[in-house]
Amino acid sequence: MELTEVKITKLVHGGQGLGELPDGRKVFVWNGLPGETVRVRIIKTKKSFAEAIAEEVVVASPVRVEAQESNYLATSPWQIVNFEAENEYKKDIVTECFAHEKVVLPVTGSVIHDARQWNYRNKMEYSFWGDDDGLHLALHQRGSHGKQIVTGSRLAMPALDAAADAIVKQLSDMGARAGDLKTLIVRTSQSGEAVVALYTKLQQFSRLELPKTIKGLRVYHSNPRSPASVPTALIYELGNTMLSDELLDQTFHYDVDSFFQVNPPVFELALQSIKSHVTEASITDLYAGVGTIGLSVASSSVDLVELDSATAHMAAENAARSHISSSVVETSAEKALEYITSDKPVIVDPPRAGLHPSVTAHLLDVLPPKIVYLSCNPATHARDLALLQAKYTITDFQIFNFFPRTPHIETLAILELNK
Repeated sequence: MELTEVKITKLVHGGQGLGELPDGRKVFVWNGLPGETVRVRIIKTKKSFAEAIAEEVVVASPVRVEAQESNYLATSPWQIVNFEAENEYKKDIVTECFAHEKVVLPVTGSVIHDARQWNYRNKMEYSFWGDDDGLHLALHQRGSHGKQIVTGSRLAMPALDAAADAIVKQLSDMGARAGDLKTLIVRTSQSGEAVVALYTKLQQFSRLELPKTIKGLRVYHSNPRSPASVPTALIYELGNTMLSDELLDQTFHYDVDSFFQVNPPVFELALQSIKSHVTEASITDLYAGVGTIGLSVASSSVDLVELDSATAHMAAENAARSHISSSVVETSAEKALEYITSDKPVIVDPPRAGLHPSVTAHLLDVLPPKIVYLSCNPATHARDLALLQAKYTITDFQIFNFFPRTPHIETLAILELNK
């Protein structure tokens, strides 16, 4: 295997180190930190750039630490850097993203987190690997088309991996074939209750027993032609797949199929910040999920707009239990523009793609008095704020580390309409 020596200059949005190949092309390197000299294996090559994995560290950074898992590149590629430096790198990446889009930010403090580096994830999605020893949990191996056997994840809450182990053992004992299975999605509440969804390529599946460590289980047939874990039909369900957690002293319910934040304690810190800025009685919450932001922040009424059917159903359940007057609109944000009005604040928490262009355009046309924008992608966040700052001023901006030991970054901006 031929390796190429590269000097890493910085970390970029996405999590790789940036270097230069002998031919002058940029190379984006996994397992490389700023200031390091590494020897890399090229895994993808294009005309103007390449991607690589550092196989040897010639000169190590003083902030490099030993990774705690052999498969760390698959799920948490920043296990190689100490936590203090991780947060500084995340702040640097955010600063660069927003400077590139010429977004004027207020003074930004330290990255906000709760100091937990491990065992914080309340959801994991595993695939499967079968061999002579039976069935195993597996994850994608970065830089290849293959999988790697794992025994769990250091990022996952212990109850989560205990539930995954119980299901995979039962599947292995019954002789299930890895080729017939797609994925195992496991979720756990902060109290340790676990629920599971098993996705199989088969239209019928042997009945499993519900382990004592698992509250509920759904077994789905999923179209073998689709790589995604999307239900085609429910084969059967055992127990109760509903979970609940408290956020700002309110109980929110969600099930194995609906969206819920992966790190609730840090998400609650973001909610506290949002609530301190939104004092208006009525709001509109686009991309509302199960209603965690809108129902936590509004004091009188809220319109919750959510596209995903399972998640919108849970938002309606939570709204019914709330003291807030609420309406749940099951549609996409771009098809619910009439809920953006000039007399009440709008909260947006879009997927990584950011705001739909029609949403941005309508915000600039209608001009609500305040926009709260929570984002899981600093690049699209900066792109959208570059447009919105034509009419708005960013009065507060915060960076959150929802996903320690990974490159993922959450950012929060409060926008006030210019007078």
